[in-house]
Amino acid sequence: MTTNTNQFKIRIKKIFKNKWVKWLSVCAGAILLFLVGLYISIYLGFFGKLPTTEELSSIKQEQATQLLDHNGKLIGKYYIYDRQPVEFKDFPKHLIDALVATEDSRFYEHDGVDNISLMRVFVKNLILRDKSAGGGSTITLQLAKNLYGRKNYALFSMLINKFKESIVAKRIEDIYSKEEILTLYLNTVPFPDNTYGIESASLKFFDKSVKDLSLNEAATLVGTLKANTYYNPRVHQQRSEDRRNVVLNQMVNYGYLAKDSLEFYSNETLELSYKSYNHDLGLAPYFREAVKQELSKILDTLKTPDGETYDLYKDGLVVHTTLDYQMQQYAEDAMKSHLTKLQSDFEASYGKYTPWNDNSKVLKAAIQKLPIVKKYKEAGLSDAQIKDSLNVKRNVELFGWKGDTIKNVSVVDSLKHYLKFLNTGMLSIDPKTGAVRTYIGGIDYRFFKYDHVSQSERQVGSTFKPFVYTAAIENGLDPCTYFSLREVTYTNYDDWTPSNAGSDEEDPHINYTLENALSNSVNTIAVKVLEEVGIPKTIKQVEKLGITHELPNKPSLALGVSEINLKELTGAYASYVNKSKPVKPFLITKIEDKNGNVIANFEPEVAESQAYNDYTRQVMLQMMKSTVNSGTATRLRNTYGLRNDIAGKTGTTQNNKDGWFVALTPKLVTITWVGNDNHSIGFKSTGIGQGANSALPVFAKFYQKLNKDSDYKSITNAKFESPSEDVINDLDCEPTKRDGFIKRLFKRKNKKKKFD
Repeated sequence: MTTNTNQFKIRIKKIFKNKWVKWLSVCAGAILLFLVGLYISIYLGFFGKLPTTEELSSIKQEQATQLLDHNGKLIGKYYIYDRQPVEFKDFPKHLIDALVATEDSRFYEHDGVDNISLMRVFVKNLILRDKSAGGGSTITLQLAKNLYGRKNYALFSMLINKFKESIVAKRIEDIYSKEEILTLYLNTVPFPDNTYGIESASLKFFDKSVKDLSLNEAATLVGTLKANTYYNPRVHQQRSEDRRNVVLNQMVNYGYLAKDSLEFYSNETLELSYKSYNHDLGLAPYFREAVKQELSKILDTLKTPDGETYDLYKDGLVVHTTLDYQMQQYAEDAMKSHLTKLQSDFEASYGKYTPWNDNSKVLKAAIQKLPIVKKYKEAGLSDAQIKDSLNVKRNVELFGWKGDTIKNVSVVDSLKHYLKFLNTGMLSIDPKTGAVRTYIGGIDYRFFKYDHVSQSERQVGSTFKPFVYTAAIENGLDPCTYFSLREVTYTNYDDWTPSNAGSDEEDPHINYTLENALSNSVNTIAVKVLEEVGIPKTIKQVEKLGITHELPNKPSLALGVSEINLKELTGAYASYVNKSKPVKPFLITKIEDKNGNVIANFEPEVAESQAYNDYTRQVMLQMMKSTVNSGTATRLRNTYGLRNDIAGKTGTTQNNKDGWFVALTPKLVTITWVGNDNHSIGFKSTGIGQGANSALPVFAKFYQKLNKDSDYKSITNAKFESPSEDVINDLDCEPTKRDGFIKRLFKRKNKKKKFD
């Protein structure tokens, strides 16, 4: 035994006398000293301060602000990183099993670092200089990376970052339980499409909370962690399914899934229900932008418990809004359905001679208004140089109702493309409070950022007439007063002669009651009613309705030449079903901090006093019911089959530039506008451009959808108040009256007079 031992010692000495062995030993020792020295220097903070135990105990992560509808359903977020934390109890077991099996099979055994795997990475990185060495990352190490990121160093970057992460990982393991580590990890890990945290990813890709994820859905999301762009299920479905199946196999290998279940789950086709919360996409983007604008002002007035200003993008606020998610979806679907067809009819009506063709004055004027043209001129470019620059082609994504396309186009080509599109604005509110239930600011926020609800002011056309009639009734005009259809030329207003659509066929000897005149939107009578009541009294009445726009002191006021914001118009019309009190449409009900504490509340702004009396309101409501039942909006009944209690008013402006429809129901007031953003472009004909054809169908299709949804019966089945006996009696007259023979004999067809 002693002889064998001596021989072994002699061999060892000989080996270490070999110069190569000596050299390798020195190298190994040097490497070891280097690693130890590097580790100590990192630990001491020479490569950046490491988080202390105290800091790790109170990890503060940036959280997205959530936007909820009035029923608590998520409709959008504001974020830098799309992160929405949840608790461990919300994670289904198969999600945790899939994660551990795929990312860290020894998660429950190690202390945050898998030393064998980590050493493999060190050797590859140090000796082989393999920058893609990877591997060795436990869930805790990944969490450390997610929380504090990585820095680039001149040398040994991967090694330094791995050492830093290992120190942080061990500290995390000392502070938190395994459940808490999994919770922190799943709330911070990045998923595809700039999404951080499992709850955000679950909502985005499957439109459900994490607690409701199926096994396959959970495996799909876990599979993306290897490379969230490469395995993005929205972009690469087959690749994502293959990766999901790898996760399922790992679950079988580690006993988390029965082997006989593997084939069943592996053969399932991946079905996404993608809901983007990107600000340009998803439901109600114009509404979300409007809320953001309000929040930026509100948050400036609020302070955190620490005295800091709230950060909309980082502090995890919860904003409760008035919007109704499902109702908004119905409204958007209705808008898209109608505008697709209307756009086709609009373009066809112009034929070859369109306002947006190469030689049109409209196009030439629009080119001169382009910001890029103004910039070129300021830079001193000649007209020829500017023209050349504007005709340079490049690949651009273009909006289209049949689908967006990427085309090689110039600035001028793009301008011609977008000049032709009709746009829209639609708002539905609860008339009792002003709470906004639907909000459509345009046809597609990605391409048309201008908001036609909050920003736009357009001529309102005949939708202004009810305000004139309201002023008249309020000031004592009998509802059964008759006015002649005949045209009148007002000499003191440049011989202005208002006329009616189809006036060539009208009998100037026919007289209409107020109800018949309003329901058929007769221009000549609207001006005469304005003359009867007076412009000052009418303006005063409109101001009581909450409309702040300066109104013109001229008879054309009766025909809606004023440009009024859609929100103000809707709030004014709410008075007809809200005890004569206008409201101010509002979007936000309350704001909570991330802990659920209410930091701001918002109450409805309803006028304290009536804008007009109950009698006037009931008369006007009966008149606007006639608009729907027998007047300009009868297609609601005849074409769309709506049998609900509805009152309304159509509107069309001069040269068919704007189409409007106002719909009043007992519990919902909706106004829709349709037109072109370029004021020089109108509808080719009244048949296409009139409010009954351009704007009314959006509401009609929207309400058809509400009628089919039992959840909205309280709205769709609601009934108007019964008018008083006085109102019924005062409206009980023949709608028309023809002049007698003598009066017809001496009555001039076109009378000239001054507007009093």
